[in-house]
Amino acid sequence: MYHLFQYLEELNFPGAGMFQYITFRSACAIILSLIIATVIGKKVIRLLRRQQIGEEIRDLGLAGQMEKKGTPTMGGIIILLAILIPVLLFARLDNVYTQLMIISTVWLGCIGFADDYIKVFRKHKEGLKGRFKVIGQVGLGLIVGLTLYMSDDAVIRERVMPTEKGGVVTSVVDEGFVQADAQKVLTKDVKSTKTTIPFFKDNEFDYAWFTSFAGKYADFWGWLLFVVVTIFIITAVSNGANLTDGLDGLATGTSAIIGATLGILAYVSGNMVYADYLNIMYIPHSGELVVFISAFIGATIGFLWYNSYPAQVFMGDTGSLALGGIIAVFAIIIHKELLIPALCGVFLMENLSVVMQVSYFKYTKRKYGEGRRIFLMSPLHHHFQKKGIPEPKIVTRFWIIGIILAVVTIVTLKIR
Repeated sequence: MYHLFQYLEELNFPGAGMFQYITFRSACAIILSLIIATVIGKKVIRLLRRQQIGEEIRDLGLAGQMEKKGTPTMGGIIILLAILIPVLLFARLDNVYTQLMIISTVWLGCIGFADDYIKVFRKHKEGLKGRFKVIGQVGLGLIVGLTLYMSDDAVIRERVMPTEKGGVVTSVVDEGFVQADAQKVLTKDVKSTKTTIPFFKDNEFDYAWFTSFAGKYADFWGWLLFVVVTIFIITAVSNGANLTDGLDGLATGTSAIIGATLGILAYVSGNMVYADYLNIMYIPHSGELVVFISAFIGATIGFLWYNSYPAQVFMGDTGSLALGGIIAVFAIIIHKELLIPALCGVFLMENLSVVMQVSYFKYTKRKYGEGRRIFLMSPLHHHFQKKGIPEPKIVTRFWIIGIILAVVTIVTLKIR
């Protein structure tokens, strides 16, 4: 639609210029994604029921757990459709960041679908073997990291000293805004492994710092380290979202909160006015990601219509792996990956609870001959279920924690 209306604007078609605005296309994306998730979602749920694609539930002694047996799963298909269709319609498809997000969504969606397919149709409870999931996540990390390294469009814009050659004189305002007394500064688009450090002003972290010993090859080894970090983040966050998807609406609502926060971060990072005012890294053309994340928010909220307690459908790994991967790749693209521990704190708690539980159990079993546990059950949300707290209350409290963490993440832009 963007490219079509760009052509129509050249023909002076009335109203065609509206599609030049990111805010307008973002609004269209979130509205359409909500409609797709709620309207098409109902039909998809009926289809899943007809095909008897139901969740296999193990009796873990949790309140209300066995009542969920037979609930349609693989509902992540709804989320994927509600994201991809609006993005393909309203986003600029020649934007490298949009292309990366589409690839990430489809890539991890396919891995999750394969896992659900094996569980549901092949009746293998373990699903896709862990090593194949990891290979898929590593593969996506390589694609994202190497694309950001090799693409000429994936740059950040920095101010340079007037004596430095190769700079471009530009206004401190951009993206369609006009200011009469705009100060002229010298800027330069550069390939960089820098990322934002929360709470610190004028002190961005550069991965190449670790490889400074390599001399003239420091930048190359810095990018190699960046790719390794990218792989780790994508794997960790996608698995964290997968572990969080254990209660009705928990992963969906948490992802929507995280998505809204990422949308704000992308908008200010891709707008020269706000980036200059907040003294943060300006990333040309990253504002286009707001269209994608708007579709993401609409898809998760729309899916929550059916996934809230008591759930009519589960997203399965088709949705959870994709949601986590999207969040990770998005944060990496806008150079805000160091904010993930705060922003994705709920995912982090769920991940750590499993790691701590398993590690402590193995340690005590080796030391005392009998395994002991830190939590009544992991992931963390099941611990609270074991304590007798109703499921809706656990989910709501986790959402509140997610909102608090989102506010803290946004506040870090100003408290520096």
